Amino acid sequence: MAEIAVAYDVGTLEQALELDHKLGEGPEIAKVGLELFTAAGPEAVRALSERGRRVFLDLKLHDIPNTVRGAAAAAARLGVELLTVHAFGGREMVAAAVEGVSSVGGDTRIIAVTVLTSLDGYNLPPGLASPFWPMMVIPAQLAMAESAGAAGIVCSAADLPGLKAGRRGKPFFAVTPGIRPAGMERDDQKRVTTVGEAVAAGAAVVVLGRAVTSALDPRAALAEARRECAEAAVALQG
Repeated sequence: MAEIAVAYDVGTLEQALELDHKLGEGPEIAKVGLELFTAAGPEAVRALSERGRRVFLDLKLHDIPNTVRGAAAAAARLGVELLTVHAFGGREMVAAAVEGVSSVGGDTRIIAVTVLTSLDGYNLPPGLASPFWPMMVIPAQLAMAESAGAAGIVCSAADLPGLKAGRRGKPFFAVTPGIRPAGMERDDQKRVTTVGEAVAAGAAVVVLGRAVTSALDPRAALAEARRECAEAAVALQG
C-alpha cells in the first residue's frame, strides 16, 4: 500500500514540532526540506526522529560526486529513511550518493528527483520547451538512477502511466509530490493529481504539503488523505 509523507515546510524547529503535535501520532513520514533544514539543520531530523517519525530528507543534492558522497554519508548517519539527489547531476553523482550511504550502513535509500512538478513542458529553459519534453526525459532518468543504485525516483503522479507503459510491467519505486485534494488550488505546482489518482497510478509514497499543513484542521485533513489512500488501494486490489 502507498504511504503518505507530510512536508514539514516551516521556518523553525518549533513550528515543525507544533505541526507534528497537530498531526498526532501516525505512520506518516516527515519530509524535511530545504526551508526547515536550512533553519534548524540536523537537529530537525533528530527531534522528529525522537518523536517517532521516520524522516525523508529532501535536500535534492546536486554537486560534484565527491561532495554529494560526503553529504549522503552525513545524512545516513542521521538515520534518515529517504534522501533525494537531482537526477540531472548524472549517473556518477547519483552513484556517489549511493556509495556515501552504503559506507555508513543503515537503511537510507537514495531517490533521484526528475523533472520538478513546478515545471511543465512550456516553462522549461529555451530550446527545451515542449509539452512532450518531461516524458522524453524522465524514462531515461529512471533508467539512469536505477543503474546507479538508487532506490527510485521523484516524479509527478501524472508521469507514472507513461513510465509504466514503457517498463512492460517491471516495477519501480516512485515518490510523488504535487498532490492536491480535488478542487484545491494548484499554487505554484503545474502537474498535480489527487491522492487517489496517485495511488491508482502506482505511487509508492505520496507527498502532501499545503493540502494538509495549511488546512484549518491539519489532523482532519491528514485523516481524509489516509481514507482516500486506503480506498484507492482497495480499488487496485479489486
